[in-house]
Amino acid sequence: MVALTGNASLIGQDQRIGLELAASEFGGRTPGLSLRLEDGGSDEQTATTAFRRLLQQPVVALIGPSLSQQAFAVNPIADRAGVPVLGASNTAIGIPQIGPFVSRISAPVSKVAPLSIQAAKRLNPKLERVAVFFAQDDAYSTSETKIFQKSIQALGLKLVTVQRTSTADIDFQKPIADTLQTRPDLIVISALPNDGGNLVRQLREMGYAGLIAAGNGMNSPNIYSVCQRYCDGLLIAQAYSPEAKTAVNRRFVQLYQKQRGGTAPPQFTAQAYAAMQVIREALTRLDRQESLRSQSRNQALATMPLPELRRALNTILLQGAYDTPLGEIRFTPEGEVIQKDFYVARVKMDAKGKTGRFALLPNPSPATP
Repeated sequence: MVALTGNASLIGQDQRIGLELAASEFGGRTPGLSLRLEDGGSDEQTATTAFRRLLQQPVVALIGPSLSQQAFAVNPIADRAGVPVLGASNTAIGIPQIGPFVSRISAPVSKVAPLSIQAAKRLNPKLERVAVFFAQDDAYSTSETKIFQKSIQALGLKLVTVQRTSTADIDFQKPIADTLQTRPDLIVISALPNDGGNLVRQLREMGYAGLIAAGNGMNSPNIYSVCQRYCDGLLIAQAYSPEAKTAVNRRFVQLYQKQRGGTAPPQFTAQAYAAMQVIREALTRLDRQESLRSQSRNQALATMPLPELRRALNTILLQGAYDTPLGEIRFTPEGEVIQKDFYVARVKMDAKGKTGRFALLPNPSPATP
């Protein structure tokens, strides 16, 4: 279930591509796995309705929702029903702690967010004054800004202002005017693609020329249509590199480029693909395990009662390692993803400001211990 409508749909569009690519790649294999896609919208009520609709079906696991704000509302429903739910883009602190059937493949903000602040400091060693904007009505943004502000202080930088916005905002002139009076060297934004993209555009239109670091909510090429040429130079930390030289990533990039005309796949697409891959590989392991136990050569999973299948899948999903486009990942017993490699990209827009690319900086930071 991903956001196909509302202000998070720019994220959901990326995720839909990843899920459909994975379904086409893995769908014809044994054990069989099919994708049922539901629009979770961009609010808690729509997500709740979609989750309940899916839970009325014989689904073995759920992927989604797109927003952490939604996950805090709907994941307890799946957890109480005993259905594994794997977050592909939920990065707020506290997601795996919702319950034993909740896990995520998206690295938490505590691992990823500090990297873009560190990259900004490397680009401008004289950087001292930092302004922060965050959407106060969104769980991911409020969680991420705490990490950003902690990182700013850890680097000895001065936090000159904190501006609270809303995911529904489209006019930022007043908070921008107030912020510019504080003379920041760096502006850090935690927001979703639409409000964050409009904020970036208005910052540049009102004369701000310094560095801008954005959080994971703007980690999509779909922001190009919002902030257009003003997206140029935006720093965003990454949990995925399309340049990774692994066989599984080369295959994923090949599939994506065949469908999308040669552009590099974005992070949300890679994470959605990886989520489907993890569920499929966990089912394969479970099928092998049950076939050995029952001495059946096939149909071992088909004969398991659905509640038992969901419990067994949730247990085996959290075990072992997975070679995904994100690199090798594992899970803690609590359902938190363990991922080694992270990056920072700088957006490079074309001369017309119509499209661009996420260019990885040459000195990717190692994973935070």
